[in-house]
Amino acid sequence: MKSTDQTAFPEINRGYNNVFRPNKLSVGLVVAIENYNNSPVPSMEHHIERVQLAEALGFASIWLRDVPFNVPSFGDAGQTYDPFVYLGFLAAHTKRISLATGSIVLPLRHPAHVAKAAATADVLSGGRLILGIASGDRPEEYPALNMSFDDRGKRFRDSFEYIKRMWETAPAFENDYGTPYGGMDMLPKPSSGRLPLMITGGSQQSPDWLASNGDGWVTYPRNVQAQQRLISSWRSRAKELDAPFKPVSQSLYIDLVEDDDATPQPIHLGFRSGVNYLRDYLSSLEEIGVNHVAINLRFNQADIETTLKRLSDKILPDFPSSGFQS
Repeated sequence: MKSTDQTAFPEINRGYNNVFRPNKLSVGLVVAIENYNNSPVPSMEHHIERVQLAEALGFASIWLRDVPFNVPSFGDAGQTYDPFVYLGFLAAHTKRISLATGSIVLPLRHPAHVAKAAATADVLSGGRLILGIASGDRPEEYPALNMSFDDRGKRFRDSFEYIKRMWETAPAFENDYGTPYGGMDMLPKPSSGRLPLMITGGSQQSPDWLASNGDGWVTYPRNVQAQQRLISSWRSRAKELDAPFKPVSQSLYIDLVEDDDATPQPIHLGFRSGVNYLRDYLSSLEEIGVNHVAINLRFNQADIETTLKRLSDKILPDFPSSGFQS
């Protein structure tokens, strides 16, 4: 088995290669960029101004979630807007920042629609789309769409393969989602020929499948030691299977307080702290192989614009993206 290059990630598109670099960590933001601690539904006030501010300040990416229904047990409606419609809107109102989904729930959508919508957003944004994908974790949504929750793992794999085939010219293949016959084509094609597919969590797949497939892994925040073990295992397995060297991204909720030296206190999927602890924590993630952190400010109590500027001044210089490409 030939050795796998562990010093470079694949060259896929502007969005992917702006965010991900080996042995480096960059920082993005999850929308809605606001505090909505007391409600599952954000106001979405000033949403485009804040995305444009994030771009101007040098954040690497903006992440959108796929939340078709406001499920009370889940407790978070995401950005409320359909992710693909919103991607088109953001493409028209930004120029450089990477646009990512975290993540499109493949079993709830037909892959032909996903492929066309994603390629459209990628072309309209000038190649800035990172397509995060998942099997879904909200059981209530499946009966609402007359779909089974239990077989979502197989449907995820079938959808994944279908989407990849759509990058070909007039593909002909058989799939449980349909049988394109080769006499027609899906347009547009992605700007660089294909899209980066980032697999979220386990997505109901085996460790070998996860290591072999996709262009990277999106995971959840854990303590640094546990995260290091999981990343090392995933990358070791990928190397054994001769898969390309691929990036790791994770989310993180923060509440950035005014005192730079404030010690951390736990919050949901993250912590409340001063900026110095946050910088040290991100450095520890960089050391264990995390390549990107998408910050969620849902629980942030300080003024959002002030927090974005503090992050830009005191965090981003240590964790820059590869540099916005024109």
